Amino acid sequence: MKSLKTQLEERKKIHLYRSRRISESPQQTEMIIDGRKVISFCSNDYLGLANHSGVKKAFIKGIEQYGVGSGAAHLINGHTKAHHELEDALAEFTGYPRALLFSTGYMANLGVAQSLVGRGDSIFEDRLNHASLIDGGLLSGARLIRYAHNDTNQLDEKLSSRESGEKLVMSDAVFSMDGDIAETKGLAKICQRHDAWLMLDDAHGFGVLGEHGKGILEHTRTPPDDVPIYMATLGKAAGTAGAFIAGNDALIETLIQQAKTYVYTTAQPPATAVATMESLRLIKDEPHHRNNLRSNIAYFQQYAEESGLKMSGSETAIQPIIIGDVEKTIQLSEDLLDAGLLVTAIRPPTVPKGTARLRITLSATHTKAQIERLIENITRLTAASQTR
Repeated sequence: MKSLKTQLEERKKIHLYRSRRISESPQQTEMIIDGRKVISFCSNDYLGLANHSGVKKAFIKGIEQYGVGSGAAHLINGHTKAHHELEDALAEFTGYPRALLFSTGYMANLGVAQSLVGRGDSIFEDRLNHASLIDGGLLSGARLIRYAHNDTNQLDEKLSSRESGEKLVMSDAVFSMDGDIAETKGLAKICQRHDAWLMLDDAHGFGVLGEHGKGILEHTRTPPDDVPIYMATLGKAAGTAGAFIAGNDALIETLIQQAKTYVYTTAQPPATAVATMESLRLIKDEPHHRNNLRSNIAYFQQYAEESGLKMSGSETAIQPIIIGDVEKTIQLSEDLLDAGLLVTAIRPPTVPKGTARLRITLSATHTKAQIERLIENITRLTAASQTR
């Protein structure tokens, strides 16, 4: 049996060893990481709310009222008025009858899969889905069936091949490594035709997509009734933590009764729920955060094109630059860090082999000058790497 140390050394040799960086500052565009001042282009804090003064004040107010920890699971005595009010507000905002808070998005996805399907049933998933969706499918006991990325025709065929048992289709709404968007309307029509549940994970769309920031459904003009299970996280555009599932009353009650990742875990701190209520207010009442982000995305794409960089065409804040070779990708990331720019190198198995990339994420609080600096350095460094 290989020792763990040997396995770790082998991982280092093939450039797949991961290391943590230590942040000494709030989550914002200008940070101190490992003792160095950097401009961050790898955060999911899309609207710049993680260090927003109003959100911080709300969090402090929540601590003063409820203390720090919730003390227990929601079904014991950890479910506070703050949690309940946030669930009601999220349901109203997204257009669903009810919503249910989970401590993380990973737990929400596992909870849905485990609660709704099991042995004899089938889960259908996009090949580029987030790991939490894949794990949910694997752990549910149902048969996991993958379909080619955004290929609704292949999904249709695979659904047709399964005549018995429940059917659940799970897909990212915005794919976290490529930034492209799911074929929402097509997925909805196919699921209706095959009497299958459809769940969309809108972790990277909630708060930023759509005229009012309501996410993928508003962006694609898809009625909530067409997507019976809607999931979004609160640690990205909302700047806090946790996640929620939105749906009808029967779905939410089923999750409360059967989702092990809800029943058997401590509720998130109530102060987090209070802070998230303020984040939700900012998303609704201050569209300039979202407008700034969209302006930065457009500027980034324009400047990148003018600089000769090949981009993926993503219309979201996620803007990957595919390098391919793992070692080159890591070196580019390190060279950018030396230039004061923090951009994460994403490698297999997070992405398919041969598609190692720089994963750039934009924020509403980035300046045009910071974006220019990033692109100019990427252009310079990629040109230099080709001549080595």
